[in-house]
Amino acid sequence: METILDRIVAAHREAAAADARDLGQLKEEAAAAPPARKFRKGLGHYGITVIAEIKRRSPSKGELAPDLDPAALAKTYEAAGASALSVLTDQEFFGGSPDDLIAARNAVSIPVLRKDFTVDERDICDARIMGADAVLLIVAVLTDDELKRFHALTQELGMASLVEVHDEAEVARAVVIHADLMGVNQRDLRTFEVDRNRAIRLARTMPNGVVKVAESGIDNAEDMVRLRDAGYAAALVGEHLVTAPDPGEALRRLRGVD
Repeated sequence: METILDRIVAAHREAAAADARDLGQLKEEAAAAPPARKFRKGLGHYGITVIAEIKRRSPSKGELAPDLDPAALAKTYEAAGASALSVLTDQEFFGGSPDDLIAARNAVSIPVLRKDFTVDERDICDARIMGADAVLLIVAVLTDDELKRFHALTQELGMASLVEVHDEAEVARAVVIHADLMGVNQRDLRTFEVDRNRAIRLARTMPNGVVKVAESGIDNAEDMVRLRDAGYAAALVGEHLVTAPDPGEALRRLRGVD
């Protein structure tokens, strides 16, 4: 049975297959962009930190914050202590756009992750050109060869790769490409169910030196403490923040700051 994830990935692969732009030229343009901000550097300082997400909607929950102002929200997150931003740029399924990322990054000094479904080298080049400092590589939707090539290209462009895993087999695949920044998505991308113990369980399977990021199912300071104690440097939080009456206050509460 086709899942939402299958439809999303198929749409992105179809778009990539139809993209006739010259990859070499795109790489040159991406390499000429202003230097990326150091994404990994600020994660884990003074305990677990937060990567705050700018997200308009989700395939499972529908509209979350369709009228958000990305620049204003980015400033709110930075002022509330976010270590980095994550910005959805998928339009069809998440209501985002490259313009959201550009506006958010121009409004702050912290680094920004392009949260999207990376299926082609052109996606990485586009991310760097629009100003992203990091990209998401989802192990579940990529071949081993794609993982290796995409990870190498992000390094070549001075960017970070948040390599997302969901189980022990995917952790092992990420280790093969020497991923030093791994995100454990506690939401199953096929069923959209959340397992709040997934991150803690998988933390034990990651090598020393890997910067660990927990994703999804994080909505209180107690969750943050559990993840910190399990060795996580950061938590990526979106829905809980964008749907809060006061996203800045919600972020401060997550961080345990009154």
